[in-house]
Amino acid sequence: MKLKAIIHTAEEGGYWAEVPALQGCITEGDTWEEVLANLEDAIQGWLEVANESNQTTEPGEEVEIAV
Repeated sequence: MKLKAIIHTAEEGGYWAEVPALQGCITEGDTWEEVLANLEDAIQGWLEVANESNQTTEPGEEVEIAV
C-alpha cells in the first residue's frame, strides 16, 4: 500500500507530518529520519485501529477499488 504524506517544517524546530487520506494520522520528529520513522509507526497504528473497528472510511465517502 502506498500513501501520500505531507511533511512540514515545525515552527519550534523539527518536522511534523500528516497523511491526508487517513483522517487524524499525524506525527512529529526532531530530524527528517525521525519523522519518517514516526510516520511509518503512525500509519501502521492508524490502520490497525481502523481494521479492528472495521471503519476505514466515513459514511458517504467516495473510495476507488480496482477489481
